[in-house]
Amino acid sequence: MYDYDLERYLNVRSAYGASISPEGTLAFLMDTTGVGQVWTLDEPGGWPDQRTFYDEPVSFVDYSPTREELVFGMDEGGNERAQLYRLDDDGRVTELTAMPDAKHRWGGWRPDGEAFAFASNRRDEAVFDVYVQDRDATGDDAELVYEGDGWFTVSGWSPDGQHLAISEAHSSFDQDVYVLDVESGDLTHLTPHEGSVRYTSVSWGPEGDALYLVTDERSDTLSLARLSLEGDLEIVRDDEQWNIDGVAIDQDTGRLAYSRNVEGYNEITVGEFDGPTDVEAFPSPDLPGGLAGGVAWGPEAEEFAVSVTGRSVNTNVFVVDTERGESERWTDASTAGIPQETFVEPEVVRFESFDGREIPALFSLPPAAENDGTTPVIVDIHGGPESQRRPSFAGLTQYFLSRGYAVLEPNVRGSTGYGKAYTHLDDVEKRLDSVKDIRAGVDWLHDHPAVDPNRIVAMGGSYGGFMVLASLTEYPDLWAAGVDVVGIANFVTFLQNTGEWRRELREAEYGSLAEDREFLESVSPINKVERITAPLFVLHGANDPRVPVGEAEQIADEVADHGVPVEKLIFDDEGHGISKRENRIEAYTRVVEFLDEHV
Repeated sequence: MYDYDLERYLNVRSAYGASISPEGTLAFLMDTTGVGQVWTLDEPGGWPDQRTFYDEPVSFVDYSPTREELVFGMDEGGNERAQLYRLDDDGRVTELTAMPDAKHRWGGWRPDGEAFAFASNRRDEAVFDVYVQDRDATGDDAELVYEGDGWFTVSGWSPDGQHLAISEAHSSFDQDVYVLDVESGDLTHLTPHEGSVRYTSVSWGPEGDALYLVTDERSDTLSLARLSLEGDLEIVRDDEQWNIDGVAIDQDTGRLAYSRNVEGYNEITVGEFDGPTDVEAFPSPDLPGGLAGGVAWGPEAEEFAVSVTGRSVNTNVFVVDTERGESERWTDASTAGIPQETFVEPEVVRFESFDGREIPALFSLPPAAENDGTTPVIVDIHGGPESQRRPSFAGLTQYFLSRGYAVLEPNVRGSTGYGKAYTHLDDVEKRLDSVKDIRAGVDWLHDHPAVDPNRIVAMGGSYGGFMVLASLTEYPDLWAAGVDVVGIANFVTFLQNTGEWRRELREAEYGSLAEDREFLESVSPINKVERITAPLFVLHGANDPRVPVGEAEQIADEVADHGVPVEKLIFDDEGHGISKRENRIEAYTRVVEFLDEHV
């Protein structure tokens, strides 16, 4: 019998987000210090060198294609206004952007390593323009190469370094793809379409005459496709049931890797192009855990690095031999001394909702659970809603399981991973249908012989926080307690106060202030707060630019005014989520104490 405290579980480390240098050095992010910092390794299992030493988490790392130098990103206090920095081989750090009031979204190195691209809202907070900057330039020396009027992202440079692929997001399920001539500023629109169509994971092909991406233009699920520079689309790989998640291509060799999402787990295919749409497949990588992503190619694409995780496998970086599929773990992010065999794997289950539709979910029972009706359950609801709960490692989940809680993680309607039609089943006026799915999940739990129906907790973050509050107001008799993490309480104030760059995209999902205000008010939990009877814990970051902290303050105050037990915890140095380990330990220690008292 093992008995480890919460702090031990939250000290399980993660290594992820790899990049490989021209000489084969592996850079990655690891949270040994409590937040993700840049580390490097020269060989598998070697002693890593810590390369950055900040109190704030680093968001990404990307090696130059020609030098032993890299770029990384970092914001301040979770405000998401990321700045870009260059880290030289000798350890010197150069601040490349130094415009703290603006967001900077990395767009990649030019193939010669002499410049890079990014998107930023430094001109207008509500829109993103495209910039190109010399590698040794700083501050406001970037060249504005395209003035945008929406949410633009740079997807990468053409092999000749003369063009950029850029994407424009109209909503999470509707994008457009363009090619920009950097010198002339000419923009070519490749994806004119009607309705909502996804075009994501855009990569240049090896000849520079086409883009490869995943899209649902011709099917309910996402397919891997080739998009010529004339706008002709050809399907490379498709699947009638499951999405192709994304693709990574090495331009020099034409080697590629793409993943297929099956019940939340992914299957990676590796190969090389044998013609524009023909792929010669190599043996599949032998990776543990069931989830792998973030492919980074090594020199000559002879190998690639990938971040590997699973519900019983904490995240580490593996390097895969491209042709043979053999893999080796390079990093050693520890399990904090907790034996891996004690971690619990979930079961994929389905339950029937109000309209007969089957809702997929992950369900985990604690090791000691018996069919005696005494097991409490945490219904853990993902955010998004354009997201999917997948079986990645989660120290907090494993702690709850070790304490005797079961965990149900539903992928309610509106979740990704189950086709385009499924993602639209919660749009605007159908918003509360997804809350009905939560009700159906609780009904399923009531029929489970191990579960205590009087000790069921609703817990979720971001949009999942809204789902918690909506579940407490729509079905108050079902819950023993609720935990709302950075959640939406009032759609009107949320849309009024969220970052200007996000408002249009969020209105596409939830409804607009101009046309749907009455509906938004009708589904906002704050307007039904008198129906909440379960004790509530509210957790938020003061710097949250997505769901401003006022959402937490108003729901906590209103619930308390109705005499319901409420605890509120706000961190001054956090944003949309609790990222710093010391804060996570404090926050979830309080949450556990709250649940111990009320559940």
